[in-house]
Amino acid sequence: MRIVSICPSNTELAACLGLTSQLAGIDDFSDWPGDIQNLPKLGPDLAIRMDDLETCKPDLVLASLSVPGMEKNIEELEKRNIPHLVFNPQSLEDIHADLIKLGKATGTEEKAIEKAEQYRSLMGRFKTKAAELDRKPSVYFEWWPKPVFTPGGTNWLTEVSRLAGAENIFASEKIPSVQTVWEEVLDRDPEFFFMVWVGVKEAKMNAAHVKKRPGSNQLTALKRNQVILLKEALFCRPSPRLYEGLANLAQIVHPDHFSEEIQAVKDFNT
Repeated sequence: MRIVSICPSNTELAACLGLTSQLAGIDDFSDWPGDIQNLPKLGPDLAIRMDDLETCKPDLVLASLSVPGMEKNIEELEKRNIPHLVFNPQSLEDIHADLIKLGKATGTEEKAIEKAEQYRSLMGRFKTKAAELDRKPSVYFEWWPKPVFTPGGTNWLTEVSRLAGAENIFASEKIPSVQTVWEEVLDRDPEFFFMVWVGVKEAKMNAAHVKKRPGSNQLTALKRNQVILLKEALFCRPSPRLYEGLANLAQIVHPDHFSEEIQAVKDFNT
């Protein structure tokens, strides 16, 4: 089967099922695993060159509505009668289900079911361990600084936060992504401030960006030196790599509490 993936999270789903050898093309932002880098690049995920995609002669194209603006690519796939799957995950369980959906479509269903159960087991271990904590620090994820965007209550990062023993300060907003203002972040005053700008490498982010903002000296996170850069690829993409992000987050927020669970994630990925 010739598979084309037009967003990074779907490329990572395919890799999880050992399908990278069947990838015939990818979007420009797919960068994991390393053995995909010589594949044809078809443009950024919101501006896929459909003529180039067709030259890859795909049997299946993987698209995702978790990327705002992907709709136009999907419309073009439908117009050209190109076989495709569309994912729209908002939670870890959605990702497990998408893994099985992809497995069914690619003849790897047995492996997908096995992987999904292993991930559910990891999730359960973190959930049980998080329930032992008496206090869960407040955390804030900055997806974009201007305008301010952050994950809301129905986003996977709110779920990941709770599994890591923390609480997203915007969990009360029952939507996947929240556009807010800096003053609101100051009012909610998180104990941990995580910079994780979508599509931006860590080298281009710096805590100094936060220190320059009006009233930032009031932030508890800044006072405690807890303005922290996160690896975008482990938190902003709805793929199984979120479990690696979960382990990283748990290590930051509760460095001693989740040691066995963090090791379990490391063991699973080796």
